[in-house]
Amino acid sequence: TAMAFAQIRRLHANNVATLRSSPLSEISGSLGDLGTLLPLMIALAVNNSISLSTTLIFSGLWNIFTGVAFGIPLPVQPMKAIAAVAIARKFSIEETVSAGFTTAGVVLIFSVTGILRWFTHVIPTPVVKGIQVGAGLSLVLSAGTSLLQPLGWTTPNAFDNLLWAIFAFLALLLTQKTTKVPYALLIFILGIILSLFITGLHNLPSFEIWHPRIYIPSLPAFKTGALEAGLGQIPLTTLNSIIAVSYLSADLLPQIPTPSVTSIGISVALMNLIGGWFGAMPVCHGSGGLAAQYRFGARSGSSIILLGLFKILLGLLFGESLVNLLRSYPKALLGVMVLAAGLELAKVGESLNYGARDLWEGWESNNSQEPGGLRRQRTLSDEERKERWMVMFMTIGGLLAFKNDGVGFVAGMLCHWTYELSNAWKEWGSRRTSTVAGAGVEGPARKSRREREVTTIAEEEEQMLLDGDAR
Repeated sequence: TAMAFAQIRRLHANNVATLRSSPLSEISGSLGDLGTLLPLMIALAVNNSISLSTTLIFSGLWNIFTGVAFGIPLPVQPMKAIAAVAIARKFSIEETVSAGFTTAGVVLIFSVTGILRWFTHVIPTPVVKGIQVGAGLSLVLSAGTSLLQPLGWTTPNAFDNLLWAIFAFLALLLTQKTTKVPYALLIFILGIILSLFITGLHNLPSFEIWHPRIYIPSLPAFKTGALEAGLGQIPLTTLNSIIAVSYLSADLLPQIPTPSVTSIGISVALMNLIGGWFGAMPVCHGSGGLAAQYRFGARSGSSIILLGLFKILLGLLFGESLVNLLRSYPKALLGVMVLAAGLELAKVGESLNYGARDLWEGWESNNSQEPGGLRRQRTLSDEERKERWMVMFMTIGGLLAFKNDGVGFVAGMLCHWTYELSNAWKEWGSRRTSTVAGAGVEGPARKSRREREVTTIAEEEEQMLLDGDAR
C-alpha cells in the first residue's frame, strides 16, 4: 500500500508538471476521443438505453480516478459491442446495464485469478499488434462509412458537409508536425459553435440538476442483456481494452510506469459494477482512445482529469437537455478526428520486427551488468520476420472481415500455432536424424568422423615404426 501511494505521488507530480509545461496540449488531447464517445453516447441516450446525465457524471469520475491512479491519458469510452446491440435492438436501461454487469463480472474474475496475466504470456506480440492495427483500421473505416460518406457538398446543411470535412482534414495535415497547436480543442469549439447554429436558439440546453435513480434489472432483462450483448463484449474488452492498452501505453509513454493488465482489468470491472446501478453507459478503456488522446497532445493523466471535471459539471447542471445539442454536432468534424485516431493506432504495427517488447533481451553495457546501458534487441531471421508479419496480418484480416476482435484473435492464434507446429516438426526431424546417425546408421557426418579417426590411427602407427627404426 505504501508503494502504491508513493507511485501515485510520483504520477501526481508528473501530471502537475506536464499540465504546467503544456496546458493547451493536455486540454486538446483530452478531447481526442470525442469521435468515439459522442456518436455512441448520443445514440444510446436518444434510444433511452442509458441515462445521459448519469453517464456524464460517472464517466467523469472514472476519468479522474484513472488519471490519478495510472498517470496516463487512459480513455473512458463506450463498450462498442454492447452499444451496437443496444442501439439496434432498442434495449431498455436495465438491459443495457445488465450487459455491462456481465462483461465486468467476467473481467473481474479474470483479473483477480491471474488469468489476464497468463494471457499476456501466451498471446504472442504479433497477435496483439494485429488487434491494435485492426482496431485502428476499423476506426478509419467507421469514419468513412458512418460519418463522412453520407455527407454531400452542401448536405445535410450548411454547417455540416464535405466542405467542412475538407477544411478539418487540411487543418489536420497542417498541424501534423506542430504539436503545440491544440487541434482537437479548436475543432471541438468550432463544432459546438456550428451545433448552436444547427439547433437554433429554441433548442439550447437548459439547467437540469441531476437526480440520481437506482436501476435494478429484472431476471428477463438481465438474461437479455447478458446473452445478447454482454458475452459478445468480453473478447473485445479483454483484448483491446486491457491487453492492447497495456502494450500501447508502454510504447507511447515509456517514461511513465506501465499499468498492469490486472489493474486495468479491475478498473474496467469496478467502473461498470458501480455505475451500472445508476443507469450509466457500460464503459471500458481502449487502445484507440489512448492513441487518439496521445495524437492530439495528451501526455499525462492531467488531460483526462480535466475532461472528467468538465463532464461532471455538464452532467450535474444540464443532464438530458444536452442531447439535442450533442446530436447536432457536425459529423464532418467528428469523422476527421476519428480518422486521425485510427491512423495513429494503426502506426503501432511498424514496430513489429524492430522495437517490439518481446524482442528485447535485457540490458547490455560496456563495463557493467547494471541496467544502465543499452537494451539489446534480438536479431530476427528473414523467415521469422515473414512469419510475424503473416500472423499480424492474419489477425487484422479476420478482425476486419468479420468486424469482430474475437475472430481476428482466433485467426491470428491459429496462424501462430501453425508456424510453431511446423518449426517444431522440422526440429524434431532434425533431432531424429541425429539420433539415428548416433545409433549406427552412418550419415555423411558420421562417416567423415570415422574416416578421420582411422586416418589418425594409421598415422600414429607409422610414426611409431619410424621411431623404432631410428633407435
